[in-house]
Amino acid sequence: MYANHKSALAAGVLLTATAALAAGCGSGPTAGAGPSRAGCPASVARAEAAVRRAEITDPTWRGPTDGPAAAAGKTLVYVAQTMTNPGVAGVAKGVEEAARAIGWQVRVIDGEGTAAGVQAALSQAVTLAPSGIVIGGFDPRPTSRQVARARAAQIPVIGWHAVDAPGPSEGAGLFTNVTTRVEDVARISADWIIARSGGNGGVVVFTDDSIPFARNKSALIKGELATCAGLRVLATENIPIPDASTRTGQEVSSLLARFGDRWTHSVAINDLYFADAAPALRAAGRPGSGPPFNIGAGDGDPSAFQRIDSGRFQAATVPEPLTQQGWQIVDEFNRAFAGRPASGYVAPVHIATADNSRGAGSWDPAGYREAYRRIWRR
Repeated sequence: MYANHKSALAAGVLLTATAALAAGCGSGPTAGAGPSRAGCPASVARAEAAVRRAEITDPTWRGPTDGPAAAAGKTLVYVAQTMTNPGVAGVAKGVEEAARAIGWQVRVIDGEGTAAGVQAALSQAVTLAPSGIVIGGFDPRPTSRQVARARAAQIPVIGWHAVDAPGPSEGAGLFTNVTTRVEDVARISADWIIARSGGNGGVVVFTDDSIPFARNKSALIKGELATCAGLRVLATENIPIPDASTRTGQEVSSLLARFGDRWTHSVAINDLYFADAAPALRAAGRPGSGPPFNIGAGDGDPSAFQRIDSGRFQAATVPEPLTQQGWQIVDEFNRAFAGRPASGYVAPVHIATADNSRGAGSWDPAGYREAYRRIWRR
């Protein structure tokens, strides 16, 4: 790929190779510079293999198949960071669906995307004294007092995208946290760009630094992109999710003015950024099929699938199985009520494109409803 410094090369050839290496490995764009042509064939080959595996639609349920029978008469409160986040809303619907199946009641309280709103919502949830509380898409540490109140009242708390890792989190006060592995989601979304670009291009990353989970995800994405010397991160746009509808269009217009055709690919920590980017891209005369070629590193809401299937400013998503994760949350509560440990299940990553989604409005893997009903004897 690069000049072999152990070989006896002519000085002019060595100088050329060194210049190419510098262009491919720079820390940021320089004025007037296009994306490196250095490429990264080894990274491309690895990324292509990983993407092929992630695009497979496997109908086999690989989650839990045994556990306690359904507890009777339980109530849950789902505290949402904001119901404008399609992932948070999608999991809430999954929890409601699973609760109906197991015979429980659910109430959803919207934190409306602000720290004060989330704290008030969680305080209200604890005051209601439910059997269990779900932390939907926000960091529990700023609400540690409310979480401590819940634990003192022996109310188990389960998170969705609440902390970085899946599984129990004693420090955060969570019986368990339901999520795919953020490092897997970040890696495969970056690998899709590496594979799709052939190892050359300019990338914009959209994130929300106010959410630690999202901030960590975008950092991991950029780390994986850095394994390909021919790709350059042109910009990282920090737009809080509650502000996405008002800010994204303006930021996209600015990015187009700054980078023009150097902007070839985008990755966002949530698909909703591309819904808000589409009008600005359309107004600039960009084709819906790209460039820029856009992939969402979560959460795979129905509007993302519509954009992908119709070729309108999004080419792929790494969707969470939102409904399945709602069912998993209910099952984890049932284990907590029975004094059993968390299941330990983590859904594998998947890439949805127009070629493999078959017109589906979400990533809804097969088999989990039947498996959980059998576990609960329902």
